[in-house]
Amino acid sequence: MAAKRTILLGITGSIAAYKAADIASKLKGFGHEVFCVMTKDATQFITPLTLKTLSRHPVTVDMFAEGEGEWLPTHIAMADAADLLVVAPATANVIAKLGHGIADDALTTMALALRPEAKILIAPAMNSKMWLHPATQDNAKILRKRGVEFIGPEKGLLACGYEGIGRMWDVDKIVEKIRKMLV
Repeated sequence: MAAKRTILLGITGSIAAYKAADIASKLKGFGHEVFCVMTKDATQFITPLTLKTLSRHPVTVDMFAEGEGEWLPTHIAMADAADLLVVAPATANVIAKLGHGIADDALTTMALALRPEAKILIAPAMNSKMWLHPATQDNAKILRKRGVEFIGPEKGLLACGYEGIGRMWDVDKIVEKIRKMLV
């Protein structure tokens, strides 16, 4: 088993957000510290309370929220502590923001403030047309050039009723990839 590590789990506004609860639970089961950071849109799909219960840590939604007793802003303290940032699910919007250095919420600000040795894994989840759009593909290329790893998306029935590529990969495969990245 990999040594105990600190993982930031970023959750964005996708129907696949409910799967983040399972990711957090499994990573905790392997003994890792998991801190969840959600976009405001993600809270429409899953509650911070669910993730707080499973991670056993407060969930960050507001980038201006202060950690209890901390002198550093939460987004900086968490970015300093992280060994890995996992964005699962990752929307086209967040992939674009990360590709272009836009830091306008807690998740994207933490991503920009990560230590250089911290790794990033992105698990996209969106409609096929959005994933295959040249802008999204260009943004993914930019991130890959910077060493960001992607897992998925995969083909299948999408929540919108379409059949095609865009489903977030299976949670167990994502957790396995995370564990390999932490070795």
